[in-house]
Formats: sequence, C-alpha cells, structure tokens
Amino acid sequence: MTAQTTRPRTAVISLCSTARLPHLLNQVNSVRRIDAELPYVVVWLDDNPSPQLDGVHVVRVPPTSSGWQLARGRNVGANAAIDLGAEQLVFLDADCVAGPELLARYNDAAIAHPGSILCGPVTYLPEDTPAGSIVDFEAVTRPHAARPAPPAGATEVADADQYPLFWSLSFALSADTWRRLGGFHEEYLGYGGEDTDFAFSARQLNIPLVWVGGAHAYHQYHPTSSPPWQHLDDILRNGALFAGRWGQWPMLGWLQAFEAAGAVTQSGDGWVRTATSDAAL
Repeated sequence: MTAQTTRPRTAVISLCSTARLPHLLNQVNSVRRIDAELPYVVVWLDDNPSPQLDGVHVVRVPPTSSGWQLARGRNVGANAAIDLGAEQLVFLDADCVAGPELLARYNDAAIAHPGSILCGPVTYLPEDTPAGSIVDFEAVTRPHAARPAPPAGATEVADADQYPLFWSLSFALSADTWRRLGGFHEEYLGYGGEDTDFAFSARQLNIPLVWVGGAHAYHQYHPTSSPPWQHLDDILRNGALFAGRWGQWPMLGWLQAFEAAGAVTQSGDGWVRTATSDAAL
C-alpha cells in the first residue's frame, strides 16, 4: 500500500447546546481564521431551536429523559461530515477554540501515522482570558499536565496503559479509521464514560493512539464543580455500563470523591447512591 502524502480533506465536528453557543461562536471564528472553507458540522443537543450559522451544517440530536446523547451525537456528526466528503474528522467540543496550527498538525500527523487516533494538547484557559480574541496563543499555552504534550511538530505513540487518557474534547482520525471503530457506543447517555469506552475499543482493535505536539486546543472557561455533582446519576449509570463491557469502572477519582462526601458507596463490584446522597447534593 502506498503511504498517503497529500493532506486529507478535513471537516470539523462540534457538539453544542444553548448554554455553550457563545463558546461555539468563538470556536467557529478560530477555525475560520485557519480555513474559511472547511466543512463544518455542528450537532445541536438540546430542545431549543438550533442556530443558523453561515457555512455550518447543523444536525439535531435531541436529549432523552436520561440526558444528552453525546455518543450518538458524535456518530451523527461524523456521518454527516463523511457525507460532505470528509476524509479526516477533527472533533472539537463547543467550549474549545482551535490553536492556529491545530489543523495543520493533525493533518501532518495523519500522514505520518495513518490509521491512528490523534490527540493534541489541551490548555484550560483561566476565567479572565478573552478566548474569542486571543492574540498571543503562545503566551496562554499551558497544556494540561495529565497527558503527554510533545514539542510542536513531534508525535508520540501512546503505550497501552495511556488509552484511558483519551479525551474526546479534541481529537482527529480518518474516516476509514472511524468506520473501523464503528463510532461511539450509543448506550451511554448523559455525561461520562463514552470517551474512555471509545479509547478501549480502539486499543482492543490495535488502533494506535498518538499524542500530537502543537495541535493545541484551548478550553474556554465556564463554571464547573469537582466532582461534577450535577452528573452523579449519569456517572453511576454510565460507569455500570462501562464495567459491564470492560470489567472495570471508569471515573474512579470522581467516584471516590463522591464516596468521601457520603453520596455513594461501593456495593459488590460497583457503586450505588447512599441513603443520604440527596443531602450530599
């Protein structure tokens, strides 16, 4: 097979809700500064009317009674991008803006590592950073220390034990690799677990995970809680699904924090709410 030497036709895919629309507009501007004609797919997740954005293909994946369909939303977005002719899929969560070299670094890595999942560094911006008009990206770049961040232009193939470090907020892969993986497992509803499941599926199929230096994404500030109390029930439900598929629970740090607060307890091989969990919330 002849190695690919030309840049693939790339599309950006983003999941968004009404609450994240201002962040998404910053993201669209950041991508359009790189490539004004790039195919762009936004998956609208909530029940409010979807936005009309110039040059952006919007598809709807409404929530269920158990919450947003993040896994299915990524699948629908990817399929829409492929229908638009995309050979390379770049996923960016709505609250992330693209660094000026994100697309180029992902495309270079796609040529160097065909058939791989590509992951760039993520910087979490402080509250006072005007993400919509970053002038000096280098000055604000502080890649999250939990994951490898090779120098710009360098790549690093992940070890098997690094697959749990995959984050779905910024990654890229070819349309062919997407088809091989079969997308995200759609039984995950609401928050948590679906991205680690995706990474474990890739590891099971011997699909390389590659850390891509210089493919920077910048997570825009918005209030959060740690652990994420508003997602407690999602984490328990999705964690049990994950454990049934892979024989272990994900998100252990959060579960242990919930346990320390008296909201959950271990039961057999799993975790359940305690009688006092509502008070803890």
